[in-house]
Amino acid sequence: MLQFSRSTINRGIKPVVFVLSLVPLSLLLYAAVTDGLGANPVEVLTHQTGLWGLYFLLITLSITPLKKFTGMIWPVSLRRMLGLYAFFYACLHLTVYFWLDQSFVLQDIVEDIIKRPYITLGLTAWLLLVPLALTSNQFSMRLLKKNWKRLHRLVYIAALLVVVHFIWLVKADYAEPLMYLGMLLLLLLLRTRIFKWSS
Repeated sequence: MLQFSRSTINRGIKPVVFVLSLVPLSLLLYAAVTDGLGANPVEVLTHQTGLWGLYFLLITLSITPLKKFTGMIWPVSLRRMLGLYAFFYACLHLTVYFWLDQSFVLQDIVEDIIKRPYITLGLTAWLLLVPLALTSNQFSMRLLKKNWKRLHRLVYIAALLVVVHFIWLVKADYAEPLMYLGMLLLLLLLRTRIFKWSS
């Protein structure tokens, strides 16, 4: 069983995970300045930032099952950081849409949301993540007490909305979004009473 001391986690593992979590953004920025995003750079940026937001959501939700099956406790200390990175990439995803795709034109954004329900789902998922990001600190945990855990269960709904948002977005090949749906449903199943451990 692989275990680490608190000092090793805080001084070694957390900084490494923090830097590695910025690698996708760094690669996208590099591709942007070197004309490596292809013929439709806005579409690539939108897709990639959204994917990485989903990746980090799934990674965050996988920490509890990982703890159960491996007995490793130390990944739990990374959960908050990974969850915030999920929100960070979701914010980038939304920013690319508002700024580069819609040029912050409110009328166009509203019309697009009405025309394309998958955008409504994505925006709703982001709104659910906002209070989770704002309360991802020790002060909020002490202030909300048991309600903090209840509030943060919204992440399950947000993650499901993100995956459905992805499914509704694609027009032909559903293999990739359905794969993520399967992964998410498995992670949610592992949190039911069938598998009895704390979240």
